[in-house]
Amino acid sequence: MDLSEFQKLSDDIRKEISSVVQGQEPLIDMLLISVFARGHCLLEGPPGTAKTLLARCLAQVIDLDFGRVQFTPDLMPGDVLGVNLFDFETNEFRLTKGPVFTDILLADEINRAPPKTQSALLQAMNEREVTIDGTNYPLGPDFFVIATQNPIEQHGTYPLPEAQLDRFLFKVLVDFPDRKAEIDILKRNASLPLDADGGRKALRKVMDRPTLRAGHELVDSIRLDDTILTYIVDLVRGTRDDGEVQHGASTRAADAIASAVRARAALDGRDYAIPDDVQALLVPALRHRLVLGPTAEIEGRTPDDVLAAIINRTNAPR
Repeated sequence: MDLSEFQKLSDDIRKEISSVVQGQEPLIDMLLISVFARGHCLLEGPPGTAKTLLARCLAQVIDLDFGRVQFTPDLMPGDVLGVNLFDFETNEFRLTKGPVFTDILLADEINRAPPKTQSALLQAMNEREVTIDGTNYPLGPDFFVIATQNPIEQHGTYPLPEAQLDRFLFKVLVDFPDRKAEIDILKRNASLPLDADGGRKALRKVMDRPTLRAGHELVDSIRLDDTILTYIVDLVRGTRDDGEVQHGASTRAADAIASAVRARAALDGRDYAIPDDVQALLVPALRHRLVLGPTAEIEGRTPDDVLAAIINRTNAPR
């Protein structure tokens, strides 16, 4: 696969998803970067902003298996991973796989489950395998988590621990579409045909698994100049030296940004990265990885504010 073919396929994916999910084009781009950078994505936004629909559409157009878990306070780790049940016919234990055994897993309202259940995803997200009763089960190279959380209702929620947040490549803030897009959505929903089961017709499959893996290989081949790598490291280290930050970003974060920068360059049709790639991705890649100090919180500063200041005072390569 060459860059022109990759870019055309990516544009087709955007067009197909946008035919159903309107007004969320920046979010679609961030999800595509996540997929090709092999990173998981955390979406934060109010209900009704098409987060679940977008995840389903992405799985359809790339022809991947889709699974969904609605996280609730009574959800147990076995409900996510699966359990070994005794089969009386064979007198053996048989694994009943949980919803984590899929390609694209939607972890809906992930912050509503207790920490023990949240941690069940840690190994899956980091190593793409799970351990059940001492046996390791691979999830496959295409395993990808899209998690959502609601910023409005915080009663009965459990904040995600820093170790789990660090496994997400991006935290994307999802907002409502603009006025025109909302009108277009209402018009579209009234005119979309239904299939025989009363549901919306499936989207066209744009990419299959071999093509997806060829896309991964292409993204891995994108050249990152030493000046770009140094720029990424300087920005990440800047979070550790900032007086408003109590805990800065990790080396894993720097490596994740490098992968995302390669993906953004390839989606833009370039075989090289530029400083604009780094600047465009730094905030969504680091906003969830920073722990602000008391001074910043008292002054009402947000991670986005702190990261913007770090970008402004860090010299970009020319």
